[in-house]
Amino acid sequence: MKNVLIVAYYFPPSGGPGVQRVLKFCKYLYEFEWRPVVLTVSDADYPARDESLLKEIPDFVKVYRSKIFEPYDIYRKLTGKKPGASIDVNTIPKPGEKRKISEIIAEFIRATFFIPDARIGWYPYAVSLGKEIIKKEKIDLIYSSSPPYTSSIIAKKLHKVSGKPWVAGFRDPWTGFLSTPKRWFLPRAIDKCLEKSVFKTCNAMEVAWKGIIKDFSNKYPDIDTNKCIHIDNGFDSYDFPQDSYVPNDRFTVTYTGSMYGKRNPETFLKAVEELVKDGKVDINKIKLRFVGRFGNEVLEMFKNDTLRNSIEVINYLPHSESVKLLIKSEALLMIVDDYTGNEEIVPGKVFEYIGSKRPIITLAPQGAVTNLIQETECGKVANSRDINGIKDIFLDYYDKYMNNNFSSEVNEEKIKKYERKELTRKLAELFNSVV
Repeated sequence: MKNVLIVAYYFPPSGGPGVQRVLKFCKYLYEFEWRPVVLTVSDADYPARDESLLKEIPDFVKVYRSKIFEPYDIYRKLTGKKPGASIDVNTIPKPGEKRKISEIIAEFIRATFFIPDARIGWYPYAVSLGKEIIKKEKIDLIYSSSPPYTSSIIAKKLHKVSGKPWVAGFRDPWTGFLSTPKRWFLPRAIDKCLEKSVFKTCNAMEVAWKGIIKDFSNKYPDIDTNKCIHIDNGFDSYDFPQDSYVPNDRFTVTYTGSMYGKRNPETFLKAVEELVKDGKVDINKIKLRFVGRFGNEVLEMFKNDTLRNSIEVINYLPHSESVKLLIKSEALLMIVDDYTGNEEIVPGKVFEYIGSKRPIITLAPQGAVTNLIQETECGKVANSRDINGIKDIFLDYYDKYMNNNFSSEVNEEKIKKYERKELTRKLAELFNSVV
């Protein structure tokens, strides 16, 4: 049995999809002769918390938690937010959006001084504790999970001082990504320098979607991409009760996650509204359920005059509760951000949807997500701007529901390779190749 130190900011009690990847790796690595030891944070300012996930940490996983300096209280004061208020998931200003001077100043400070990200205050504490862990736990290999990219910087330092091999994991690209702060020349150059140094130094990389490899090779053609392996996000079948589907009193479509900016339900709601006004859909026989965290502009869309009484908005739920709602739905709604370059992005949420085995209404540009939905035969796809296409999909599922002819379309054989256990096997094989 070998020991791996996992450096991960997002770990229970943190909530959100990013937590699931590391948590499930921890769950199954032991079966492949790797004992996980986790280095994470204490008292973190998470965007979402899910205390129930603490129960899912296996007994054989030892968790160390270090201090962290979180700058968000300063950010709250600068932007006029109340103490303890959650930070808006959307840090990308919308075109033409008027912003307060305080918000502009806060964003400038963040982009200039917090490099590679606002979690850099974790670095000195994590490195200090990490050195102790490597000796105490007889660590054979270091694995980091990013974002935040500070995790990679910490792992790089631990790799250099200990000599232990290091596998750098990435759920999203680093510089130039949608969530990357707009930086002026000097901090942008420093950020790119950090990124390149991580790519050059690590023994191997694993990425959650293939587009990250493409991004990496375009930026740094001099670095060998053979050191990079693609391991999908996935689903854990043990999270999904195998109860038989029972139709709801109303045709229920569920969305889980966050919505803001160009990831919004505007076109979907307009399509359903037109179906109602055309008499093709009974407003009293549908429920559109949205679960998660939503920007103010999205909350305004939910106030649709026609659909208001058919829309249910639920705040962020623990993972187990969210899964129950997925399973108990007629169909699920997947919306991929309508940004150029998003064609390669595969949100971790799509695999949770697949695991629920409910039909997925997918609004996305042609690309990785639509290919996945079609490959697994677990739903139907329309461009997010194609109102008629969305109407056709919604009406097809609705009519089947009304005619008592509604069933799951998932191809059981084709989704097996996205089981978390199988994906962890690939990670263990990667670990073995560098030790």
